[in-house]
Order: sequence, then structure tokens, then C-alpha cells
Amino acid sequence: MSIRPIEFDRGVLRMLDQRLLPNQEVWLEYRDYREVAEAIRTMVVRGAPAIGVAAALGAALGALQMTAEDFASFSEEFEEVCAVLGATRPTAVNLFWALDRMRRIVAAHGDEPLAQIRQRLLDEALAIAAEDEQINRTLGAWGAPLIADGSRVLTHCNAGALATGGYGTALGVVRAAVEAGKQIMVYADETRPFLQGSRLTAWELQRDGIPVTLICDNMAGALMSQGLIDCVIVGADRIAANGDVANKIGTYTVAVLAREHNLPFYVAAPTSTIDPNIPHGGLIPIEERETREVTHCGDVAVAPEGVAVRNPAFDVTPARLVSAIITERGVARADYPAALAALLKKER
Repeated sequence: MSIRPIEFDRGVLRMLDQRLLPNQEVWLEYRDYREVAEAIRTMVVRGAPAIGVAAALGAALGALQMTAEDFASFSEEFEEVCAVLGATRPTAVNLFWALDRMRRIVAAHGDEPLAQIRQRLLDEALAIAAEDEQINRTLGAWGAPLIADGSRVLTHCNAGALATGGYGTALGVVRAAVEAGKQIMVYADETRPFLQGSRLTAWELQRDGIPVTLICDNMAGALMSQGLIDCVIVGADRIAANGDVANKIGTYTVAVLAREHNLPFYVAAPTSTIDPNIPHGGLIPIEERETREVTHCGDVAVAPEGVAVRNPAFDVTPARLVSAIITERGVARADYPAALAALLKKER
């Protein structure tokens, strides 16, 4: 059973502090939506689907905290709660998708007592969390046939259970292939600067007994040229209507290398990651994070003080480099505008 990084019990949201893995497994408790927003911003929780789950539960906490006595005031205060949570991470569209689901609950039940609306919001947030793991398991089942027995799979960043409500997207496909009896080995890119591959992906796979070999980001091309990698599978933080994919910085580089070496490059993500309102990847907002993530590893400086730094957290891989996009509603291939639109219309 893969780990679930987010738990909610009796008014308390608990999240595994992913900043401390793999050295420490520390669970933090939250009762205030502002604290949840800060946890999302500072990457206590990360990964687009997990951010969506955390935001929904944070919004439910905010509703429980509010003291409004009439619906108009409640609705106004709830919008403020959503605004605070929505300002945390601009690239991951699942954040906004989850908050919009919560807003729709408020809009649809304005004639009910506020206590009942609060309960509906909590129920919706818990449903989002439960649905996410099931979505990932279904996604994994769609993707597993694409991974041949004996494959050596390269991943970039962490798109596993830690990045979701459980099971994972890219690693969900790997897990489903393993559960189908296939012998799979994973190469995990370390994923500078936050090291999600070395700290999180390697930890998850070791924990589940799935063979994993850690490599530095700049080793991928050499291993491909030696015939040591059979395919690449990554997650996504936002997918544009034309199939362009925003994912952790460095993903575009891996996609170019995969194309050069004639290797399949797969993207695994729930349909909530598809943003039909963004025509192409050039319009996806790219989060720029603090410079210290680049100049330091933990508390250790690895660069001269005062050096200029760029730290975009994501890049965009053009759809032409993507072999297939794996979702819980099926597998999309080019032509992506038509294929993704069809998936969004399809019933789960």
C-alpha cells in the first residue's frame, strides 16, 4: 500500500512534511486555513493533485473557522479563504480546480443553514481526497500496458503517492505495471534544485520494494545513449488544451533527449490537470521560487554569496515531444487538441 501524505480526522488536517524526507518522517497538524496555505507555499505538501487535496481541505477548515451568521457574509468570507489558498502556487491547475469545486458547493446551497453548508464543504473536500487515489489507480491501469515487462523507466521529479492523495500518477503507472506481474526498474532523476527525485521518489520506491537507481539530472542522456533506458514517464502540473505540458523544471530537457534517442515520453496526469482555458503552453504561468533553493542544499551553501540566480520551478514540454498523455479516462495521443477535448467530455 502506497503512503497517503494527507490525512483529516476530527477537524485536524495532518500532512507529512516532505521537506524533511527521507531523513525524518514528521507529520504536521493544521487547524487554520492560513497555516495550510503556508504549508502549500513552502512545499510541506507538493505535487499538483496533492496541492488540490490540501487546498480543498484547507477551504473546509476555513469554513469551519468562519463566524458569519448569514449566507451573504459567509459567501464573502469563503471567497477570501479561497483567495488566500489560491495565491500559493500559480502553476498547478489542480489547486484552482479543487477550489472551484468548493465554491460551487457554496453557490449551490445558499438556501440551507450555514452549519449544513459547512458540512457539505467538508464532505466535498473529503470526496476530492478519496477520489484522487481512485483516479490514480484507474490511471495506472490505463498506463500499465504501455510499460513492457523488463522495462527500465526514467522518471523526473516525484509524481508518486507523495504528490497525490495516494498511489501516484507517473509512479501509479509503474505500480500498476508491477502489480500486473511485470519486472520494472526505475531510474530516478535527482531533480534539482529541490531534489524531489532523490529525496522522495527513491524513498517511495524503496519503501514499496520497487527497484530504483538514483542518477544525477545530467546523466540521463548518457544512459539513454548506452541503451539503458526504455521509456520516460513523468507527471504534470498543468496541461494546455493543445497538449503542451508544464512539469518540474528539467522535464523539457528529458523530453528532448528522449526524442533524440527514439524513446517513448509519457505524461501521466488526471483530467483535472488539463486546462482547456489555456490554448498552449506559452500561456501557462511559471512559478519562480526563492533563490536559496538553488544556492543551498539544506543549510549548506553551494554557491558564492550574492551570485545572481534564476529558479523557475517548471518548464513547458511541447506536445510534439509527448508520446501519450495517460489519464483516468483513457490515453490521449496526437492530435492532442481533439483527444484531450474528448477525454474531458467522457464520463469516468
